[in-house]
Amino acid sequence: MNGEPNGVLPVDKPEGPTSHDVVAGVRRALRIRRVGHTGTLDPFASGLLLLCVGRATRLAEYLSRLGKTYRAVARLGVTTDTDDRTGRELARSERWRELSAAAVEAAFTEQQGERLQVPPAFSAKRLEGERLYRRARRGEALAPAPVPVTIHRLEILVLELPDVHFEVECSSGTYVRAMARDAGVALGTGAHLVTLRRTRIGPHEVAGALPLDALEDAEARARAWLTPLAVLAHLPAVEITDEGARAGLRNGVPITLPDGAPREGVVLAAWRGELLAVGEAVDGRLRPRKVFHDA
Repeated sequence: MNGEPNGVLPVDKPEGPTSHDVVAGVRRALRIRRVGHTGTLDPFASGLLLLCVGRATRLAEYLSRLGKTYRAVARLGVTTDTDDRTGRELARSERWRELSAAAVEAAFTEQQGERLQVPPAFSAKRLEGERLYRRARRGEALAPAPVPVTIHRLEILVLELPDVHFEVECSSGTYVRAMARDAGVALGTGAHLVTLRRTRIGPHEVAGALPLDALEDAEARARAWLTPLAVLAHLPAVEITDEGARAGLRNGVPITLPDGAPREGVVLAAWRGELLAVGEAVDGRLRPRKVFHDA
């Protein structure tokens, strides 16, 4: 990478550090201030973080909306105030011993589909302009408003009661902690999340991510590094070959899209293999929204 880095670094966060800790580590390793992530992982969770670096921080909005895949373990019989293992225990029950495997599985899999989910009280959602977790730490009684989420797939992997191992594919903004909590409520046992690992964001898998302890390894960083075009491969793209069209986009002027290009929605414009612009297709024309002048 020559000059200021411009791209996305996938990082495999271990349990313990905050997402902000990872951002700070990448800033130190790359000696650049402009670094941001596209979706928080709680400190107790591990897995994939996409770190936008340099001018690629402008692409975060197109990554933060991508669906997520997680592997998790929920434990029946114990309720906590955070809905995970880091919280204060609120209640304990042995009723899980009376449950059938089918009943437990149903309490989880019946959450599939579009639904309204109440975020945990200890979450980064805002209420009246303030983060919920800050109000919860002050002991305020909170009733967060439910938000629409989509759980595309939920598969039970192993039942070792009181522990339930499962994998879930869900929309951005879904709280897996809340899924464990809601299953516990449905079963009458209470439940909380013990482990959580994010394995995928859109088409990007944790298997290709850089381990956090390899941040200072330049060769390892280069292997994991994603160019702006590569990280946005889930979006349609057109290759610009005309110098006039290139100049127009660089100056914010809409251009006529080639035959076969999408007629609406977000479309990428590439120039010689590099991202030139992210635009919106309207009536056969591409209106640039974000332009990258180095392409």
